[in-house]
Amino acid sequence: MTIQSSSRDIDIAGMGRVARTAASFLATTPTATKAAALRAAATAIRDDAAAILAANVQDMAAAQTNGLSEAMLDRLRLDAARLEAMAAGVEAVAGLADPVGDVIDRSERPNGLTMTRVRVPIGVIGIIYESRPNVTADAGALAVMAGNATILRGGSEAIRSNRAIHAALDRGLRDGGLPEGAVQLVPTTDRAAVGAMLTAEGLIDLIVPRGGKSLVARVQAEARVPVLAHLDGLNHSYVDGAADPAMAQAVVVNAKLRRTGVCGATETLLIDRAYADPLPILTGLIAAGCELRGDAEVRALHPDIVEANADDWDTEYLDAILSVKLVDGVDDAIAHIAAHGSHHTDAIITDDAATAEHFLARVDSAIVMWNASTQFADGGEFGLGAEIGIATGRLHARGPVALEGLTTYKWVVRGSGQIRP
Repeated sequence: MTIQSSSRDIDIAGMGRVARTAASFLATTPTATKAAALRAAATAIRDDAAAILAANVQDMAAAQTNGLSEAMLDRLRLDAARLEAMAAGVEAVAGLADPVGDVIDRSERPNGLTMTRVRVPIGVIGIIYESRPNVTADAGALAVMAGNATILRGGSEAIRSNRAIHAALDRGLRDGGLPEGAVQLVPTTDRAAVGAMLTAEGLIDLIVPRGGKSLVARVQAEARVPVLAHLDGLNHSYVDGAADPAMAQAVVVNAKLRRTGVCGATETLLIDRAYADPLPILTGLIAAGCELRGDAEVRALHPDIVEANADDWDTEYLDAILSVKLVDGVDDAIAHIAAHGSHHTDAIITDDAATAEHFLARVDSAIVMWNASTQFADGGEFGLGAEIGIATGRLHARGPVALEGLTTYKWVVRGSGQIRP
């Protein structure tokens, strides 16, 4: 399979026009039709399982040759179970409540006019992502169910997998009665195609970048289209002085090590100096294969802890590495998170409800947690089905972005002949 096309052969404007036509159709497509098409797409993914997994084997071999990290390889890897989860995720989206047409609020003015805010699709969404081929199915399904057309541009490391998944998805959607161009995949790995998407004003209504810092930085610097940013997951777990020791150890080990390559993984552990005995938490992490990094105070707790440098507090490792710092209570923890966090997901472990509520109110992150692993930062775990990503900004959508986050609203005004004096 040829994996590279010249950017000269890729007409992003043409794809945008096709998407705009498809979006116009999808905006008024009945919920039952969208759901049936998504179920057909899930069936097509299952039918094409052998071809998709074979394509992924090729991507994995190339990625290993190119020296991708273990975390990136884990994001790229597909197997029968992950492929079934992908198909089941598309089916799950088909079963979600359709937000299009929902009435957000309604009021009647003294002059008799009724004012209604109604959810509507955004239109055409461009999604630029890296590594994870499941995003091809997840993003396509969510966009369609929310009445949007989408243009997907995946990373070069997953190009074969993305093409195979998209071929199945597209066939299923068309068999289900949806128009050509409902979900398109940019066939090139040329970076010029990204630039063309970022400047496609009037054709693409929203760009969603999902990847590393360099990708998000480029998108934010070059985009002439609104951006819904998914920044890095520089997440913290704070063990308060009033934390239950058994809970603290179990939650912290899971938050770091369940899957180190996901954006919900904890990257910095903060421990209250008032916490009775941090050593069992640290030894539990080390025994599970995690490298710990800390300052002299932390290193004095265990001989295997590595010296941390200034960059460690600002690093998303996506690996079995964890920065550890002792702090003077909850406000010191909050200050550290404010200085070094990415506004993604931060958690407190404590039996003190007042301290927990103080943390939840003061930490300015898209997701804040009490006595729970940061690995729950996932749309599926929130009951939202698949997700486009975790939005870390403050406008439009925040946290797991699923169906509702892929809609906007319009005002509908109904009158009986009123004129303005």
